[in-house]
Amino acid sequence: MRVMTPTIIAAGLIVAALSTIALAAGTSAPSVKQADAPVYRPVTSDLMNAFIEPRHIKLWLAGNAQNWEYAEYERHNIGGALARLAKAIPNYHGQSMNAMIAAFATPQLNALASAIKAKDQAAFEKGYQDLTTGCNECHQATGHAMVVMQTPTADSFPDQVFQPPSK
Repeated sequence: MRVMTPTIIAAGLIVAALSTIALAAGTSAPSVKQADAPVYRPVTSDLMNAFIEPRHIKLWLAGNAQNWEYAEYERHNIGGALARLAKAIPNYHGQSMNAMIAAFATPQLNALASAIKAKDQAAFEKGYQDLTTGCNECHQATGHAMVVMQTPTADSFPDQVFQPPSK
């Protein structure tokens, strides 16, 4: 009786997969042109959940740990992501995205920049709370009052170190 080693099994699976691909390539299945393929167009909530919210959390974790270099990195990234969001979706339900960002995030991000530069923990905490309040006010202004942000109560990024590196 012949023993099947994992290497032999893996090789057999690869040969079977390549054979299937080769057979499929030889058939006359209808092709889809690139222009006919649907295009994924993210909506505001997609962009907020994917790019703004994680950075909001990381900003808190870094500032709370007094990792000022990393806090500034995340603060800067939030501003950049908001600017790109405004280009991707210039108007949200008839409201200018740039105007909303200018009202609800820009002053708060500027205050955070000053707090981070000064390495002022109390000013950072106030700036972060003001940013979070701005987020919630924007949610209310756009009919999404059910989306309420808060200061994180736990680290949702267990694979990352937020303490400043030892020098």
